[in-house]
Amino acid sequence: MSDAVVLTGMVLSAVAAGEYDRRLVLLTRERGKITAFARGARRQGSALLAASRPFAFGQFTVYEGRSAYTMQSAQIDHYFAEFGSDLEGMAYGCYFLELAGYFSRENVDGAQMLNLLYLSLKALQKPALPNPLVRRIYELRTLVVQGEYPETFQCPGCGKDLTEGQYIPERDAVFCRGCLNGKIIGHDLSPAGLYAMQYIIGAPLEKLYTFTLKEDVFQQVERAVQACLKRYVRQEFPSLTVLDAITT
Repeated sequence: MSDAVVLTGMVLSAVAAGEYDRRLVLLTRERGKITAFARGARRQGSALLAASRPFAFGQFTVYEGRSAYTMQSAQIDHYFAEFGSDLEGMAYGCYFLELAGYFSRENVDGAQMLNLLYLSLKALQKPALPNPLVRRIYELRTLVVQGEYPETFQCPGCGKDLTEGQYIPERDAVFCRGCLNGKIIGHDLSPAGLYAMQYIIGAPLEKLYTFTLKEDVFQQVERAVQACLKRYVRQEFPSLTVLDAITT
């Protein structure tokens, strides 16, 4: 057996394996997304019982096997237990975990995605921030982490700095009104809407969840981010079905 390593990460999913074990998917800072087995975690009184549940964030001591890791112990810093009394927040949080799992890869540095995920889950617990806004910020910033995000600063048509325009999904870019010659072929972005997207893309992570938007501006951002995400996601997320049932 290999030597134990300590990885900082979060449990993205957990399913039963065998009679008493759990098969976990973790997003780790050092090794990206990994699969780990928590032996005996489903036994009452197991030291791994709470540490092997989704949202558990902390340090995990694991042994590396041929195709998966085995968890030896864990020191959990945050369980996000607040979601236990917040059904809507839980649904959003589960979606965030699924989206992180979709984009994360094994043996690829996961620090940026892990930090974004952690801060986004914390943002869901801030009453002043609407959950739909947190969702769209998280989605767009996730694309930034992946290096796949729309051009919002310079018009691809003329090269001028953008102050407003339309997001064109087929080009994954915002074009200025001059280049569009008055045509409506994309998702309109007012100066406030475009600035919001530019801020989400470029702001320091610790400043990401520090603003709210007027409803009309949020609707602009929401439509643009939703269209952008469809370019890069080829999967249905079960958590969104639950979220839609709760919020509609």
